[in-house]
Amino acid sequence: MITVALPKGALLKDSIARFQAIGLDFSAFLDSSNRQLQIEDPTGRAKALLVRAQDVPVYVEYGQAQLGIVGYDVLREKQAKVASLADLNFGRCRMSVAVPAGSYKEPLELPPHGRVASKFVCCARDYFHQLDLPVEIIPLYGSVELGPITGMSEAIVDLVSTGRTLKENGLVEIAVLFHSTAWLIAHPLSYRLNPDCLSDWVEKLRG
Repeated sequence: MITVALPKGALLKDSIARFQAIGLDFSAFLDSSNRQLQIEDPTGRAKALLVRAQDVPVYVEYGQAQLGIVGYDVLREKQAKVASLADLNFGRCRMSVAVPAGSYKEPLELPPHGRVASKFVCCARDYFHQLDLPVEIIPLYGSVELGPITGMSEAIVDLVSTGRTLKENGLVEIAVLFHSTAWLIAHPLSYRLNPDCLSDWVEKLRG
């Protein structure tokens, strides 16, 4: 029996649909009255763990799950030792630098040693390092838009989908670090050893 790590949040519904399409049903996670964090497919061929999106690559890296679905943004941030197998082409969004409207037109206009708020600390740090612009990264794990609003930071680095939240808070995008979609990942050793015909499930998911 294979174990799959599924992400809570925006990717869950489409992730479950992708597994349903290949004959594995984890839809019990969509039932608001269900509090289980681990369920088994009715056919007994697989089970799924419901975890925070940021924890999916951790469960896969340490072998508690052979497969997982996670956003490319999380893969970049966590830098986990997992096998990235396929872009599943849903959950599209982008990692962007945003600032108060009318303040800066591009990241290089930010003041040296200025402050940037982000929950994606590694992604933000790497980006500004590539620009050779020294900044202080302030880790925030709630509404990062409050950073510039309160004056705690000059900018933020965050995921953007429609841009509505930025607009409603007086912020605008000035750069895109990368685009993100949902990815299928696997535990590297499990993928090589192919227990329980793991590669067959991978090929079906890729298809």
